[in-house]
Amino acid sequence: MNPTLKRLTMSILSGLAMAALPMANAQNTQGGTFKVEFEKYKLDNGLEIVLHQDHSDPVVAVAILYHVGSSREKTGKTGFAHFFEHMLFQNSENVGKGEFFRKIDDLGGTFNGGTWNDGTVYYEVVPNDALEKILWMESDRMGFLINTVTQLALEREKDIVINEKRQRVDNQPYGHTGYVIDKNLYGDGHPYSWQVIGSMDDIRAATLDDVKEFYENFYGVNNATMVVAGDFNTAEVKSLIEKYFGEFKPRKKPEAFKPMPATLSANKLFYHEDNFARLPELNMVFPTVENYHPDAYALEVLADLLADGKKAPLYKEIVEKGKLAPRIMVYNNPMELAGKFNIIVRAFEGVNLNDVQTAIDEGFRQFEANGFSESDLQRIKNMRETAFYNSISSLLGKSFQLSQANIFGGDPSKMMEDVRLLNAVTRDDVMRVYNKYLKGASFLATSFVPKGKPELAIKGSVRAEVVEEAIENTGSQAEGMEETEEDYPRTPSRIDRSIEPPLGKAPLLKSPDVFTQDFKNGMKLYGIESNELPLVQFSIRLMGGQMLDDPQKPGVARMVAEMLMEGTAKRTPEELEEAIGQLGASVNVNASSEFINISANCLVRNYDAVRQIVEEILLEPRWDEAEFERVKQATLGAIAQRNANPNAIAGNVFYRKLYGDNHILSQAITGTEASVNSITLEDLKAYYKKAFSPSVASIHVAGDIQRSKVMASFENLAKTWKAAGVIIPEYKLPDNLPDNRLFFIDIPDAKQSVIMAGSLAMERNHPDYFPASFVNYKLGEGSGSKLFGVLRLEKGYTYGAYSFFMPRRIAGPFVASSSVQSMYTLESVQLFNEILSGFGKEYTSEDLELTRNAMIRSNAGKFETINSLMGMLSEISTYNLPVDYVKQEEKTATAITLEEARTMYEKYINAGKMIYVVVGDARTQFDRLKQAGLGEPVLIDKEGNPVKL
Repeated sequence: MNPTLKRLTMSILSGLAMAALPMANAQNTQGGTFKVEFEKYKLDNGLEIVLHQDHSDPVVAVAILYHVGSSREKTGKTGFAHFFEHMLFQNSENVGKGEFFRKIDDLGGTFNGGTWNDGTVYYEVVPNDALEKILWMESDRMGFLINTVTQLALEREKDIVINEKRQRVDNQPYGHTGYVIDKNLYGDGHPYSWQVIGSMDDIRAATLDDVKEFYENFYGVNNATMVVAGDFNTAEVKSLIEKYFGEFKPRKKPEAFKPMPATLSANKLFYHEDNFARLPELNMVFPTVENYHPDAYALEVLADLLADGKKAPLYKEIVEKGKLAPRIMVYNNPMELAGKFNIIVRAFEGVNLNDVQTAIDEGFRQFEANGFSESDLQRIKNMRETAFYNSISSLLGKSFQLSQANIFGGDPSKMMEDVRLLNAVTRDDVMRVYNKYLKGASFLATSFVPKGKPELAIKGSVRAEVVEEAIENTGSQAEGMEETEEDYPRTPSRIDRSIEPPLGKAPLLKSPDVFTQDFKNGMKLYGIESNELPLVQFSIRLMGGQMLDDPQKPGVARMVAEMLMEGTAKRTPEELEEAIGQLGASVNVNASSEFINISANCLVRNYDAVRQIVEEILLEPRWDEAEFERVKQATLGAIAQRNANPNAIAGNVFYRKLYGDNHILSQAITGTEASVNSITLEDLKAYYKKAFSPSVASIHVAGDIQRSKVMASFENLAKTWKAAGVIIPEYKLPDNLPDNRLFFIDIPDAKQSVIMAGSLAMERNHPDYFPASFVNYKLGEGSGSKLFGVLRLEKGYTYGAYSFFMPRRIAGPFVASSSVQSMYTLESVQLFNEILSGFGKEYTSEDLELTRNAMIRSNAGKFETINSLMGMLSEISTYNLPVDYVKQEEKTATAITLEEARTMYEKYINAGKMIYVVVGDARTQFDRLKQAGLGEPVLIDKEGNPVKL
């Protein structure tokens, strides 16, 4: 797998398939070649362009990848690549402050940026009539940014980056793992020895001159690749690219790096007592090779063979025999300069990590002794074939792969060579790289253990140096600085860039054609044909989920879902997993508050075989005793970790306060430690008997398959699966708010406070749901909203702040939330209350028109992938919506008036009826909240029960 794609998807596009293989073509189901066609050319100034046409939907994606990541920084000036990524969203000479966020939101588009060790990417996906606007904005920040960077903008963005670090690192369990590994694996001065987000001391010390130097060195037009993918006219796009980017002068190109692999002459062992961890975690890292090295492909396969699946030797030793952990993760991560082979085991509570290391050593010995079969190797290649097609199902996915292949491989066609080399990996290759990089090799290991439990760390580990700031020492870099009108020199241009280009010809918006069928046993089928890729996704959803749990024994529904994947009456757990893997498919079962979902993704040629396996899982569960004990232990581990995660704690308590103690949804779907310990296999069987019936089942299918085949394929299930009555309980909702409205849960030394505010609203199919969501758009949906604009852009208290209406079959809540710097907890709560109280009165006709335009336009690319089509079908069936609900909601958006919008706000976003839950450091923040104006704050525990400070 291409490492830069992996790192990029991990950081900014979690929906992209993680096993994606970048390639330009692949064998399709008929043995021919499936191509991702592109045209590459270069402007005179060195900007490399890759064009990929796709007329499936009236949308375009633009991605600009600069060949600069954290590896280009200097000691003492770390974090600049990521920090500069933030600065490019500030403003430029012709796109004003906050306008980049607002304009793309209002165009109905999506955007973001991402930085990793080796590169920085910026991307947008918009309706195709907005392509010229995007090229105008992207070119403005490429060539007309640096003069607009002010001291205040610099200091405010420092606050935001530091808050991002607190949120993603300091306030997260195991958040400092990467820092400990890279600092000690690579050593001082190596470009990978610091984290992408950098040192906060370095960020605080950054000057305007530092920023200008970084821009001059690395943001030259000839240090980037731009990909335009989607529905466009090639000649027009080339003309626009020349118009907006052609005048930029090339700069001195950064010197190319040579590979700098890490070396270890002896094992290095470190431990850290983690304030937020409740489960001990072991990371073992072996130095390997850089991206595109001939050995990188075999190392990828080796990782899967060691740990992926119940046959894998590490799974056998750690999970099955040792019962030390519920699962393991192994992967090879080659980057531009060096690579790491990672083994990660998050063990059960109280497990000594020395036992985990012993089990890993035994797994290696078993691998050496027993090897693997050609069938095992083929299974991995089959899985990767399906993953490849999933990875290119979106324009953005294609854009990322094309740009990275060009920057790091020298040409977009490097994708084809990548997949050829991986498919060519042999058994001998795998054993050779095992012997070369793992067998007897020195490694670095980190033991992250709960605070006060250093005895769980690997013997001989030394305490890791971890930089953690004291809450009292935090503050705002921009505090005391005033907004002023800055006068800066204007950069000359051959065109008038102050004139924003108009939209092009309006795109033709069309909703997918949904077909349906009702079966005699009560099942309902919903489908959409989409033939761009040889893929099919399908699911069977059963209404009920947590709503069918016994309130005295919560957690059963989730454990039923887990157990359905642990074998069938005909197949052992291992045999079931092998059968799915040989088909290159993925099958998952998940439980939610209101349903259980069985989903599958596969190549269309394997649809019938995968569907038969899914029906077997549905109708013939195995109820394996050994797997039940493993699932139970894994659930207890999840509960332990949940009770240390500030975000999870906030959510659990928030919903308990909203729904009341007697409602099943006041409890976490995982259950409690006591309830899970009391659950038996008979409880799961009883739940299955009362909850699994075609009378509450809906089937969803999307992909490259004809509706006639889909309908015929489920006829047998309709005949054999007999209906039974399923009664989903109705719970009374609270009539009144709790006597207190502000609740605080103490997480000692938390660097951020999690804030959740809200109240119960309406069910998803209520006529008011869409109009209320419409009004919320400018309040809290995305980066162009009021909450985001004030708490992040204006104040710098947080990395983000949002609000939404949660869709449910019963009354779902309105939720507003953020994670804020601890020292600004009171100020943030006050701002939430102020904004939520006043926004309805401030809501203007301009807000109305911008929302109307954005929400209708966003439908242009809303159903681009089969995954998004599946989401649409699931929403229709789950909430009993009409099949043309998208069109109906467009009509509502077109017709809603300002008076109606304000009425919706007043009805469903009533700040005076909201509760607040805050999770943070009570020692420094609890007493301050008495000034919030929300009544006396109540200190409660992680279950929502009152406690004394």
